[in-house]
Amino acid sequence: MSCSSQATAWLLATLMMFCGEVVMARSLLLAEPSQLAGQWLAILSDPQNDGQTQALQDKPSNTCLIELRADQTLGGQTECLGHWLGDEPVHWFTEPDGLSLIGRQNSRVHLGLRKEHHYQVTLKSGLILRLEQNKRPTDR
Repeated sequence: MSCSSQATAWLLATLMMFCGEVVMARSLLLAEPSQLAGQWLAILSDPQNDGQTQALQDKPSNTCLIELRADQTLGGQTECLGHWLGDEPVHWFTEPDGLSLIGRQNSRVHLGLRKEHHYQVTLKSGLILRLEQNKRPTDR
């Protein structure tokens, strides 16, 4: 009976590991560049401020509109991001847990996925940079 209990325990442990790996693999699928291509709002905020309140202020100093292109280049107000990051981003790529911006001087900034179409990083300055897909009223 002991052998049977031990075999059952091993079988359950194996199944749990297998199921965990399948779930983890599904959650870390890379998004296709075409899925993220389009206009995005970059918002720079202080951790003490509410992000939505900051976005509504629409100050040129804390928001800029960028375009993630399907060929993994960036367009739009990239110089705005460059000012915040110290190197103007020109390329981007997806990662299992977010996306990365690559600068002209090959610097890399990783933004973690917070929720669908919402990426975020805390910069060395302590400020928060968020990328949110720009939803126009017709996109509903």
